[in-house]
Amino acid sequence: MDIEISMKIKNYINGEYVNPISNNWIENYNPSIGEVYGQLPDSSSEDVEIAYKAAETAFLSWSETTLDERSQILSKIAKLIIEKLPELALAEAKDNGKPVHVAKSIDIPRASANFQFFANAITQFASEAHESVGQNAINFTLRQPIGVVGCISPWNLPLYLFTWKIAPAIAAGNCVVAKPSEITPMTAYLLGEILTEAGLPKGVLNIIHGLGTTTGQAIVEHPNIKAISFTGGTKTGAHIAKVASPMFKKLSLELGGKNPAIIFSDCDYNEMLQTTVRSSFANQGQICLCGSRIFVEASIYQKFKTDFIAAVSKLKVGSPFNNHTDIGALVSKTHLNKVKSYVDNAEQYGGKVVFGGNLVSVRDSENGYYLEPTIIEVNDNSCILNQEEIFGPVVTIMSFNDENEVLAMANDVSYGLSATLWTNDLKRTMRVSKQIDAGIVWVNTWLLRDLRTPFGGMKSSGVGREGGLEALRFFTEPKNICIKYN
Repeated sequence: MDIEISMKIKNYINGEYVNPISNNWIENYNPSIGEVYGQLPDSSSEDVEIAYKAAETAFLSWSETTLDERSQILSKIAKLIIEKLPELALAEAKDNGKPVHVAKSIDIPRASANFQFFANAITQFASEAHESVGQNAINFTLRQPIGVVGCISPWNLPLYLFTWKIAPAIAAGNCVVAKPSEITPMTAYLLGEILTEAGLPKGVLNIIHGLGTTTGQAIVEHPNIKAISFTGGTKTGAHIAKVASPMFKKLSLELGGKNPAIIFSDCDYNEMLQTTVRSSFANQGQICLCGSRIFVEASIYQKFKTDFIAAVSKLKVGSPFNNHTDIGALVSKTHLNKVKSYVDNAEQYGGKVVFGGNLVSVRDSENGYYLEPTIIEVNDNSCILNQEEIFGPVVTIMSFNDENEVLAMANDVSYGLSATLWTNDLKRTMRVSKQIDAGIVWVNTWLLRDLRTPFGGMKSSGVGREGGLEALRFFTEPKNICIKYN
């Protein structure tokens, strides 16, 4: 699993690494130094069709493979990911710009956990039976695999979210045509070796690299790919829905967020402060679950502002390969420019930068895509800074006076993915949690995940739920069978 200085990533189709049919390639950048370090396939609809055919052929046997055998293979994949953790973490950091110690402690272990969880879950997945009393009939429900499905994952948590889709899909007996982000393809490429070593039958999982507008589009519009699971931007999700819905494909769309962090004065202050720093700037703020709008009760607002700035000022921006780095490089030059534009126009948008906002030159990585963690003070929730997803190391802070006011502001946004609530008032916890428009609400914590729970958003944050039995339900079709007897 050595990563060469300059290398060509290949597609993984029918258990083999292959070049794109067109022999066209896309440059792959290392964001920490701003330089090309390899190439990946610019796959076409022809490549997708070959992958589909491999998946279609494999489905005949894989869908009839026993649950125990599927479980054993998924467990083997999980084990091999951990065995290869150092190499995978290095690849993730090089590809994405995140600190390598973060990839080692979070991203790669979670990718392994995804496979292990669904290895176990599929053996416990059950259907229902209903006796029609007095009618001499019984109904039972089969949960059958769909067939060939498409999984499209984003660049911010490359292997973590790639496996979050793939694992339940193949556990349920489907075969997959999967496309990782073209910005961060490396760990998905390396996963192919692991699949082969684990003994996953050829064609069950096919990994196709390329652009969203071509490769991704070919997957979405393929007439025989029966379901699409997508994580990414809301605009892209809307396009996928427009293409796929008239074809009556099943859709799971996990999209953007503009998540509120609501801090009441009765919180455990020190724990809140420490966690809010992490929930604001983890992974350079490039997590859809980051709390990007921080609302603080007026009585503690000035104290919070002072302490938050002081805590954030201690974060070290630097090379992903430095163990002391807290904030690495943003994923691309284009994304850096997008995030920086919000900072540069903060005053015009109604905000005031109270900390950070500057580009950072890192020694020996001067061309890398580095930005200081940035805090912007606003006084109007309707401003662009509080309404649009920035998706970088940028947060806003704003005071509020009472529960009704902050609840209205938290919900006054087009997104509804997650929220964080800090209070020790149980009654308030129940009131606010129930009323807030979000698919997940963390109370006195952040990013504490139990993989059994449903995950997803509402409004412009998506359609459907991932995780636990919800994922297995998505990747299966329920069929009711009614038997009449005398």
